[in-house]
Amino acid sequence: MKTTEAAELQDLALFKQVPLEQLSWMLEHATFLELMPGQTLFQKGEPAENMYVVLEGQIDVRLEESGLLKQVFTFHKGEITGVMPFSRLTHTKGVGQAVKPTLLLVLHKSNFPELERNNPDLLQVLVSLMADRVRDFTQMQQFNEKLLALGKLSAGLAHELNNPSAAIVRSSAELLRIHHNVPQKFKRVMMMHLTPEQVDQVVEFTFAKIQSCKLSTHTMLEKSRQEDELLEWMEDRQLEDPYPLADIFVETGLDLDDLNLVEKILDGKHLDEVLEWVANALTTERVINDIQVASKRIFDLVSAVKTYSHMDQAQDKQPVTLPKEIQSTLTMLGHKLKEKRIQVQETYAPDLPKVTVYAGELNQVWTNLLDNAIDAAPDQGTVEIKAWPEGKTVKVSITDNGTGIAPDIMGRIFDPFFTTKPMGKGSGLGLDIVRKIIQHHGAEIFVTSVPGQTTFTVQLPL
Repeated sequence: MKTTEAAELQDLALFKQVPLEQLSWMLEHATFLELMPGQTLFQKGEPAENMYVVLEGQIDVRLEESGLLKQVFTFHKGEITGVMPFSRLTHTKGVGQAVKPTLLLVLHKSNFPELERNNPDLLQVLVSLMADRVRDFTQMQQFNEKLLALGKLSAGLAHELNNPSAAIVRSSAELLRIHHNVPQKFKRVMMMHLTPEQVDQVVEFTFAKIQSCKLSTHTMLEKSRQEDELLEWMEDRQLEDPYPLADIFVETGLDLDDLNLVEKILDGKHLDEVLEWVANALTTERVINDIQVASKRIFDLVSAVKTYSHMDQAQDKQPVTLPKEIQSTLTMLGHKLKEKRIQVQETYAPDLPKVTVYAGELNQVWTNLLDNAIDAAPDQGTVEIKAWPEGKTVKVSITDNGTGIAPDIMGRIFDPFFTTKPMGKGSGLGLDIVRKIIQHHGAEIFVTSVPGQTTFTVQLPL
C-alpha cells in the first residue's frame, strides 16, 4: 500500500497520533473485506482471529439475551471490533453484521507479536481502546445484571402486592353493598317492638360472637352439612331469605345453639329482622378485618422495600441489624420461595451485634446469594441462614441443599461473566458483584460445596 493511503488512515481520529510508518506496516500486513447490507462478519461462538477497522459503513454487534439477539454495539468509520493485542477473547460473543455497504481493514492475530515488538504507538492506541471497551462492556453488563435483579424483585413484589390489593378492592365493594342496604334494614328494625332488655341481650350476644368470631376451617363437606342444618332450622320458621344467612353464619361460626338462643331472647318474634342485623354485623366485622389484614400486608411489604433499599437514609456507612436486613431481602424474594415451596430456616445468635456497612450494597449481596440458593435448591428444598459473632467479626452463612458446585468450576464461580445458569437467566456477574461489594467492606467470603450442601459464608469486620 502507498504512503498516501497510510496518511488517509491517519486522518481517522483513532490513529492521528500514530506515525505513518506504523500505519503503513498495518496496511502491508492487512487485507480488505467488503460487505453488503445484511452480510455477516462473524457468528457467535466462532474463533476470534481478526481485528477489524471500519473504513466505511457500519457494523452492528448483537448479543444473545433471554434467547433473543439484542443490539449492543455499533461500529462506524474509524472504529475497531474483533480481537486486539493482549485480549483474552478466544471466541466471539455475539453476531456482527453490516447494515450498509461496509469496507473493513482486516488484521489477523498472527501479526500481533510483530505489532507488539515494532509498533509501540499503534500498540498503545489499541491497548487503550481495548481497556476502554472492557470497562464499558463490564459497566453495561453490571447494569443489565442489576436490571435483571430489579426485574425479579419487582415481579415478586407485584405478585405479593396483588393478593392484598385485590382483597381490599373485594372487601371494600362488599362493605359498600352492606352500607347501601343499611337504610332499608334500619327501617325494618325500627318498626319492631322489642323491649330494652331484648335489645340489650341481642346486642350483647352479637358483640360476643364478633369477639369470638373465627373464620371456619372446616372442609367443604362439613360446611355443607352445617348449612343444611341451619337452613332447615330457618325454613321451619319461614324466614324470608335463609340461604345467604346460612352461608354467613357457618362462615363465622354460628351454630344451632346460637340460633336457638336468639329465638329464646325474641320469644320467637322478629327473627327475620334480627338475624339479618346479626348477619350484617358479623359480615361487616369480617370485611373490616380482611381490609386491615390486607392493608397491614401492604404496609409490611412497603416497609420491607424501604429497609431493603434504605431509600430514606444516607448512603454512607451505618450500623444495621443483620436479621432485619436479611428478612427484608427474603420478603422481596418471597414469590420465588413460594413458587418452589422452599423452606427457610433462620438462626441468629442472641448476642449478634450490629455491623457498620453500606446497607444498600450489602443487601445486594444477600439478594444474589439467596437468589442463587433458591435457584440451586430443589422444589420443596431448604435454604438455611445463620449469623453469629466470632472474634472481631460477624459471620453470615447461607446454605442450600441443591446438587452442589462441581469441583472443576469451583475456582471460577467469582469470575466475571461465568455462569452455570441457562441463557437469559443470568449474565454471570452476580457473584462478581458480591465479591466486589465484599472487598469494598474489607470483608471476606468463603464457599464450600458437596452434593446436598453448598454454603457461602460472609465474614464482616466489626
